[in-house]
Amino acid sequence: MINLLIQPGKKLVRIQFFFSLITTILITVIVFFNWGLNAAQSALCGGFISIIPNLVFAYKAFKYAGASSSKKVMESFFMGEKLKLGLTALLFALAFKFLPISPVPLFLTFFIVMMMSLLTPILFKL
Repeated sequence: MINLLIQPGKKLVRIQFFFSLITTILITVIVFFNWGLNAAQSALCGGFISIIPNLVFAYKAFKYAGASSSKKVMESFFMGEKLKLGLTALLFALAFKFLPISPVPLFLTFFIVMMMSLLTPILFKL
């Protein structure tokens, strides 16, 4: 059964994912032409380090809805937030351990994509 209460939230997640992905690709292309392949790979990693945990959070946060399952809603929201923070830390650790990372493009893209997620509802009046 499709829960109509979570549909607006899922719509927002789809829009945020789309614009986060577009932002990541645009920044990666700009960085590639200005600073080269290594910096572009770092920018791409920074974007994905932002996008992947947000998708995991959205999946967990919108699993339940309604007054009858309010406890499950809160539990899944907090679990999603814990997973998001843990996954973000893990992805940063893996990137710095196994990839030749340029920190400035990585963190800059991560920051811009995170801000894009926060600004999407304001920019598009959702």
